[in-house]
Amino acid sequence: MLIFSFFLSPQGMVGLVTGGASGLGRATAERLVQQGGSAVLLDLTKSDGETVAKSLGERCIFAPADVTSESDVKAALALAREKFGRVDIAVNCAGIAVAVKTYNIKKDLPHNLEDFQRVINVNIAGTFNVIRLTASEMGKNEPGSDGHRGVIINTASVAAFEGQVGQAAYSASKGGIVGMTLPIARDLAPIGIRVVTIAPGLFATPLLASLPEKVRTFLARQVPFPSRLGAPEEYAHLVQCIVENPMINGEVIRLDGAIRMQP
Repeated sequence: MLIFSFFLSPQGMVGLVTGGASGLGRATAERLVQQGGSAVLLDLTKSDGETVAKSLGERCIFAPADVTSESDVKAALALAREKFGRVDIAVNCAGIAVAVKTYNIKKDLPHNLEDFQRVINVNIAGTFNVIRLTASEMGKNEPGSDGHRGVIINTASVAAFEGQVGQAAYSASKGGIVGMTLPIARDLAPIGIRVVTIAPGLFATPLLASLPEKVRTFLARQVPFPSRLGAPEEYAHLVQCIVENPMINGEVIRLDGAIRMQP
């Protein structure tokens, strides 16, 4: 029975969730609050973050911020400290995508370099910016019995492994998140901070919701089992499992119903 004493609980923990106003981020914030924790929603000023935070009650606040801005993220962390006193969990859900072929021969049009750089900047540099600044905040936490100070959870994608036509920028950005998971986990291990990445498959997020129903149905059928789109709540549940189990560290976990995307 002694082993169970190592398990952690989200109750009383404070989580910073980027992209927290919608999709996977919103579901994660909702889950943290439901489990007795507190959530700081970090999202763009133009998002629904304020409305979502109010709907979740006094244990949730909105921090308008751009993940690529050092000052914005520092301000969000300062707000978390002011309101809740600490940060125990960071979940990086903020991200963008473009769907453009590397070269369109019919139009004699190469992929726009600025679009490629923008996706890389938001998805990789933005994620890293939040990681590095949150680590400095978590480092102030009093360590637990095994030295645990916090956990950082990133969001990649199955596109990191099986990118589709038009996904060069997106796949590269998600592959970058996969690639930095282990070295950052090793960097932060001495101070008791874990780093884990989730690679979701096809999920019912606002991005997919914008597609025609026929397309969504087709995509859902590509998932071996269960043959449907993933629910954001399932992503949030995995976040909770990672938080609770301190031996999960330096790993990339696919959450995809066994799908392997075909070209």
